[in-house]
Amino acid sequence: MTSDAIQGANPNDPDQRVIALVDDDRNILTTVSIALQAEGFATRLYSDGEAALGALLNNPPDLAIFDIKMPKMDGMELLRQLRQTSPLPVIFLTSKDDEADEQAGLEMGADDYIAKPFSLRLLLARIRAILRRSDARRPLPVSDIAEEQHGEVIDRGQLYMDPARHHVTWGGKPVSLTVTEFLLLEALAARPGVIKSRNQLMDAAYPDDVFVDDRTVDSHIKRMRRKFRSVDREFGAIETLYGAGYSFADS
Repeated sequence: MTSDAIQGANPNDPDQRVIALVDDDRNILTTVSIALQAEGFATRLYSDGEAALGALLNNPPDLAIFDIKMPKMDGMELLRQLRQTSPLPVIFLTSKDDEADEQAGLEMGADDYIAKPFSLRLLLARIRAILRRSDARRPLPVSDIAEEQHGEVIDRGQLYMDPARHHVTWGGKPVSLTVTEFLLLEALAARPGVIKSRNQLMDAAYPDDVFVDDRTVDSHIKRMRRKFRSVDREFGAIETLYGAGYSFADS
């Protein structure tokens, strides 16, 4: 079941979102595709990473869902090659309790992960959350930026964040963050020194109808620290307060 044809497309809805599904399990492809189409999404289906890669680069959907363990090209390699040129939002499907897969996926640039077996309701909520956040990445004409409601520019010591352009620098050097990472950092940097609990950070980066465990927030923070340390080995502005949460120090 591999097709670049869009399924469930509505020609009367030019704003319909397209979701690409990449999984070697035909039952998952069929079940998830039907559920997405019932919620108004269009879908494209691929049974392996090799078949999906060219299509995702040449004709990008709005979001992609990758299984990690696939023949020919697994989800990790697919994401690695995709991230060389594309910021396409990606959700990973991982084996239950496989923390190594989850951590590796986030480090490579996945926007989120969900463990099998999963609830379709939960997957749909995650998809909607990431699509809402990914809209912030789309560049706006200068004339439109002023009309949009975005967060204030944050200038804290070496950190500079421009929410309108999804732009981050540290010491003048650009740092590429995913939408989730950006929102977590924005929540911390908006009030330096104030401890944010994991629950507060979850609320900043995810809608109320999405369950996210502590491990997800911790994984995003670890990956974000690595990105800042790639431009400044002494980076330590995101502080961990064990048992309480995280805070941002702008000194």
